[in-house]
Amino acid sequence: MDVVLVGLSGSGKSEIGRRLAARHGATLVDTDAEVERAAGRSIPEIFGAEGEASFRARDRAVIAALGPPDSKPTIGRVIATGGGTIVDPRSRWVLYRGRRPVWLDASGETLERHLGASAADRPLLAGGEVAARLEQLRAARLPFYAAAERVDADAEPDVVVARVEAALGAATTGTTLLRLGGSGGRAVLGEGIAATAIDAELRSLEARRAILVSEPRAWLAVGASIAAGLRDRGWPVVRIELPAGEDAKRLAVVETTADHLARVRLERDEPVVAIGGGALTDTAGFVAATFARGVPWIAVPTSLVGQIDAAIGGKTAVDLPGGKNLVGAFHRPIAIVIDVASLASLPERERRAALGEAVKTGLLGDERLMELLEADGPAIASGDPGAADGGAVAELVERCARYKLDVVARDPEERGERVALNLGHSLGHAIEAAAGFSEVHHGEAVAYGLRAACRIGLARRTLSPGRAERAERLLDALALGMSSLPYPPDTVLGLLDADKKRRDGRLRWVLPTDDGWTVDDEVPDELVAEVAQSVLAGRSTSTGTGAAAGAAR
Repeated sequence: MDVVLVGLSGSGKSEIGRRLAARHGATLVDTDAEVERAAGRSIPEIFGAEGEASFRARDRAVIAALGPPDSKPTIGRVIATGGGTIVDPRSRWVLYRGRRPVWLDASGETLERHLGASAADRPLLAGGEVAARLEQLRAARLPFYAAAERVDADAEPDVVVARVEAALGAATTGTTLLRLGGSGGRAVLGEGIAATAIDAELRSLEARRAILVSEPRAWLAVGASIAAGLRDRGWPVVRIELPAGEDAKRLAVVETTADHLARVRLERDEPVVAIGGGALTDTAGFVAATFARGVPWIAVPTSLVGQIDAAIGGKTAVDLPGGKNLVGAFHRPIAIVIDVASLASLPERERRAALGEAVKTGLLGDERLMELLEADGPAIASGDPGAADGGAVAELVERCARYKLDVVARDPEERGERVALNLGHSLGHAIEAAAGFSEVHHGEAVAYGLRAACRIGLARRTLSPGRAERAERLLDALALGMSSLPYPPDTVLGLLDADKKRRDGRLRWVLPTDDGWTVDDEVPDELVAEVAQSVLAGRSTSTGTGAAAGAAR
């Protein structure tokens, strides 16, 4: 096996790695040393001459060159990483998948003692109080370190080595990539982790049983295997089935689900586990928000749109004929379990549609996500196995999920910046309603809405022509928002009147800027009408930014 040692500078990764490798006749790979060897200069010199970005690129190259994991049951390689190596999602995918990551967690006192005078030579520790900087780095990197097996590193090296060996004796299932915690709930991301993570959450809540709410397709794809895994771990399982897709998002379904919970005598401290796509988690979360005036729930999104957006943030709701998500509540899940393995069986249309939400997040300011979508988006959409095996899918999910989780933590009830997450959704929701919530997938509708937002932004001069064209080219490459739609513009514009994002009778448009977003509640109705007509006509008959450019003139 490959053992991967992670932790802050001064935690002893190199020394523990050397001793562990010597005890087992294994090969030691020190990634910082490999970076220095390849560059022909020290890490401080790399930072000074080339900058941090160049160092990170060199670090990624070393990790990518590791090759496949050692499959032997005994320790064959010990990989001692740099303190920030695992911040990069692709590097973490390589290091954690199929290997045994161990986090050497040392106190600030131990870190400072180990670093000694060398702290001044550490680029990320220079220029400030070492103790405070170490604490900042620990907080920032905790989600990545915590995905590994924690070992107390406050001891003599041989004791720490023994603790690492003991940790390696524990059984593991799947690959955990990320653990987040906080007042807004917990989140765990990984591959093949669903049953194990749900089991851990139920135990932490001292639950009596596992109450699983799912829908037929998700149950067939992953739900049944999750239930079997929970039964193997000793949990009595209660299954409640909802309709598939948007058919679940009806008040009648809420009533029948709540009645089922009453019949199984759900108690107020018992969690509901929602396993399915965004529509399923929307409805199950709303039931949890309202049953017995609110019970806890755990979100287990199984679709790409659910994992990157719909199941995150606690907006729970169902639809009415007059509009999408008009009846709902803010009720955040106590935990979110994101298992990218569940995405393997998704139909191509669902994967592709979900990327509409990913483009939205990129346009809100995540430049790396834009680059990822431009490079790997078509492969992700088509289900190319290389996109999953190479870590592109996991990175996409992580970046989108973390972005939304961070925004929601700062603004849980959309009283400020959370409104940004509605980019593309005003016209998108109107299109969904015009389609009867069945003919157009949510992400597809959002893609049309993003084109509209970009064209309005161009006309209102919040967005440069280059940025607008880049967004439209990306949507073209993903084959989103291109076909003409059969819904009359007047019908779609009428449905905009039901949009929840109104103030003083005017729709608040979230518009992209070159590096983020803004809100404009003075967009002229005639511009909205012109842009809506151009978007509904499709990309083939509308040259993207042309309509908006004409309006700008």
